Amino acid sequence: MKLSARLKKTASPETVVALDAKRIELSRARVIARAWSKTIAEGRRTAQAALFSRAAIQAFAAEVAPALTLSPPFVSVRGKLDATARQLAASIGREATALPLMEGCYFLTSLYTTLLPGKDRSALGAFYTPPALAQRLLDLAVEGGVDWSTARVLDPASGGGAFLLEAAMRIRGALEGSEAAFILAQLGTRLSGLELDPHAAALSQAALEILLSDLSAASGRPAPICVKVCDTLEETPVAQFDLVVGNPPYGRVTLTAAQRARYARGLYGHANLYGVFTDIALRWARPGGVIAYLTPTSVLGGQYYTALRRLLAAEAPPVAIDFVHARRGVFEDVLQETLLALYRKGGKPERFQVHYLNVENEREARLTKNGKVGLPDDAGAPWLAPREPAHVALIKATEGMSARFSDWGYGVSTGPLVWNRFKPQMRGRAARGLHPLIWAEAVTADGRFIFRADKKNHAPYFKTEAGDDWLVVDRGCVLVQRTTAKEQLRRLIAAELPQSFIDIHGGVVVENHLNMVRAVGKPNVSPAVVAAILNSNVVDQVFRCISGSVAVSAFELESIPLPPAAAMAPIERLIAKGATRAAVEEALRSLYDVKS
Repeated sequence: MKLSARLKKTASPETVVALDAKRIELSRARVIARAWSKTIAEGRRTAQAALFSRAAIQAFAAEVAPALTLSPPFVSVRGKLDATARQLAASIGREATALPLMEGCYFLTSLYTTLLPGKDRSALGAFYTPPALAQRLLDLAVEGGVDWSTARVLDPASGGGAFLLEAAMRIRGALEGSEAAFILAQLGTRLSGLELDPHAAALSQAALEILLSDLSAASGRPAPICVKVCDTLEETPVAQFDLVVGNPPYGRVTLTAAQRARYARGLYGHANLYGVFTDIALRWARPGGVIAYLTPTSVLGGQYYTALRRLLAAEAPPVAIDFVHARRGVFEDVLQETLLALYRKGGKPERFQVHYLNVENEREARLTKNGKVGLPDDAGAPWLAPREPAHVALIKATEGMSARFSDWGYGVSTGPLVWNRFKPQMRGRAARGLHPLIWAEAVTADGRFIFRADKKNHAPYFKTEAGDDWLVVDRGCVLVQRTTAKEQLRRLIAAELPQSFIDIHGGVVVENHLNMVRAVGKPNVSPAVVAAILNSNVVDQVFRCISGSVAVSAFELESIPLPPAAAMAPIERLIAKGATRAAVEEALRSLYDVKS
């Protein structure tokens, strides 16, 4: 299924080629603007970015809607642009008129975020939402029952207005044939954005006014002010919206005591802005309404989202999710592992639909439908979701597996040594009283333990001092690398740390880029089998259905669905006989009911 392909359906090949050339030219101009912004002192850069973006959108408006007078910015900005910057901004605005109107607005509202200092972008969560994702997320809302002819829509972190613009055009389209004044009044009543950054809010409001300028001209009325500058965390919610939509900010946030108490139900450990904004969405959505969010995939499995998953399962279970697969270089800013999620407030927890969204460029994406999966009995546990079609059957097989490593007699913890805090105690050669220092490279890609310290700053030995006993590992365990990427052949890379090696050296010290799967008391499965199952392809695929980041966390390892310990006896025999990895893999696939 092809999304957002209206252009190719209506434009001639020559027009498409010309537009693509213009997009390349504008991308280059944006790079130049970004380079310009970096020449400005950081303390002045945000103000200059706001002035530059405002100048660009004013130039754009003068060309596409010459009779329109944009409403003033929400705040005045100190300073002014120099002549070169004014000329560049005006040129970009005029050049953007060659794009389709909506695309031109997207381009100019996103320009501001590209010019901000990195720390301000992170603090504000100011990252551009590509049009293909905005369009698909609203398509997903329609699949959830949103009716644009009546829907009330809120974006609680509206930024540059990507979702407000798209929603405005859909509401307008649903009211086609109505009087212009009526459509404007409906938009003023039913479309709302909340935004902390007054500059981003002003740009999105300007873009809305440009998109609606023909209605304003026809009715003699200005476009409504749809964006409110405020701290969304402090707004009093009213549960009246049919759709709460957006790309909420991510990242840790320090809440006030009052805020932490207010949003406590969705917090686990450090507060994350995404979790807080999800809680906020639940408060603004009406019963039966839907929430459509661009979401980090880590929300499905990360420990910090444990309480949030329980909250969503109880108040707004998922209806559908789209995993986003973007071609390298499509986005100006790297999107972390991302998905689009649709939740229904007051819905019943049911099996939810999974899609894959393959993003070809900022404007177009292909949608592939997959099967359905369900939530775990403990909604705070990771929600297994298929990253590829073959995973659906695998997840279904794991739904009946209640065993975890704790049932096998193991716990998972992180290697205790943070090496840069103990530099003076690291040694380059063996000597009496030293312990081997085990780094991540000691676990090879093919699942072997090799004592080595090959990388820069990696010393092979460690001298313990008084009070350092907690650093010493004196019992054999399974080591697992803590950082891997989805592009790697394997996400789980493990090796048994033999008791014989530990005994020779009187203990070892394990660095914290490794996880340790360690026996608690007497385990009922051997470490060799634990290593084998972690190194199997089938469990690697299960882990991919859990993990949404490059981190291989202890929490996620502890959450892997496993066969009961008693069922591992055939694997124990295979390992004891020195069976090939293929033979072990085949036996494990049988336990997971996965066909070869």
